[in-house]
Amino acid sequence: MKIFLIGFMGSGKTTLGRKLAARMGCEFIDLDHKLEQQVELSIAEYFSIFGEDAFRTLESEVLKKTIYPDNVIISTGGGLPCYFDNMEWMNANGKVIYIKLSPKTLADRLETGKEERPLLQDKHGDDLVAFIEQKLAEREGFYSQANIIADGLSLTAERLEQILGAE
Repeated sequence: MKIFLIGFMGSGKTTLGRKLAARMGCEFIDLDHKLEQQVELSIAEYFSIFGEDAFRTLESEVLKKTIYPDNVIISTGGGLPCYFDNMEWMNANGKVIYIKLSPKTLADRLETGKEERPLLQDKHGDDLVAFIEQKLAEREGFYSQANIIADGLSLTAERLEQILGAE
């Protein structure tokens, strides 16, 4: 089974994805990492050189052209589901889990390490929360198309495995 983890940056897609893959004995792929390997630049560097439109196009290509093993957990970039037909493609090619968190919880998690996240640079405190609220409002329509919507606050790999087993 191919399982795509989606959600806003800082929601825990990569951390939970790695742990879930280990529990289920399958491969883990971080699409952001795969993209960085392909272009030999960090996402922040690529963003600053080529801009967001070029990044979103490349991100979609990496999603669709990657050869996935039969059993794999894939963490995606936070914006990936919201561009082109990416959400439709993921739903057609696997199971999609949206890890949902509140704007305040996301802001608390993202307050450090923003230099690696081009969309968050120069945003702090209430401005960061407001930015996340705005982005989530724009993205919720895409995120909510996931097969499973999981509350990320107390989500563990064990709980995710149980949720998948109940499907």
